Amino acid sequence: MTEAPLTSPISNLKSSHYAIIVAGGSGTRMQSAVPKQFLLLNGLPVLMHTLNAFYSCHPQPNLILVLHEDYHSYWMHLCADHQFQLPYQLVSGGDSRYQSVKNALELVPDDALIAVHDAVRPLISTDIIEEAYRQAEQQGAVVVAVKSRDSIRQVKYERSQSLLRDEIYLVQTPQTFKAGLLKEAYLHPYRNDFTDDASVAEQAGHQIHIVEGSYQNFKITFPEDIAIAELLINKKASL
Repeated sequence: MTEAPLTSPISNLKSSHYAIIVAGGSGTRMQSAVPKQFLLLNGLPVLMHTLNAFYSCHPQPNLILVLHEDYHSYWMHLCADHQFQLPYQLVSGGDSRYQSVKNALELVPDDALIAVHDAVRPLISTDIIEEAYRQAEQQGAVVVAVKSRDSIRQVKYERSQSLLRDEIYLVQTPQTFKAGLLKEAYLHPYRNDFTDDASVAEQAGHQIHIVEGSYQNFKITFPEDIAIAELLINKKASL
């Protein structure tokens, strides 16, 4: 496999939909020597499952992969080993997720729709991706989220209080926006309370809308998550 299809110039791509796949995690909590996005899931690196999910949706978005430059060569070897040839643009990540996304946004035109997704959420469904794009086109800024299944308590000043579970949503990705809106929001200086792209857009004065997600769209974080993900993939394949 050559490098050319992996680094196709964004200007040659036709879709008005873009997806930034952020792959900046380490293997610490996975007790792994390599970052979790490279671990094998049913014989294929987690990151490849994620890229495949976005490439398979309609309309097929232009893919931008944000990866720390220390892992570019390793990733290219994985692509060669697995004959992975999806077209995408490779961008070097920054010192923080905020800077990584900001770097990738430089490749996105203002009039596009842009989804930002965690590389280690490989079970995202095409239906949810497509609905997120549709809602972003109408409302400007949306996040995929699910209601909490558990009772919630907030601890503050050494006191805990119950919160209404029906009012609590657990935020996932993709987080999808009109690109001009998100790019303008990322012109604001970094703040410690920027936990995700939605918080950046919200600080810039934009209302964030919710698209219903899936409990299967979880983040690969711990060793047991790989086993759970494989079980879900195999179950889906058998249907």
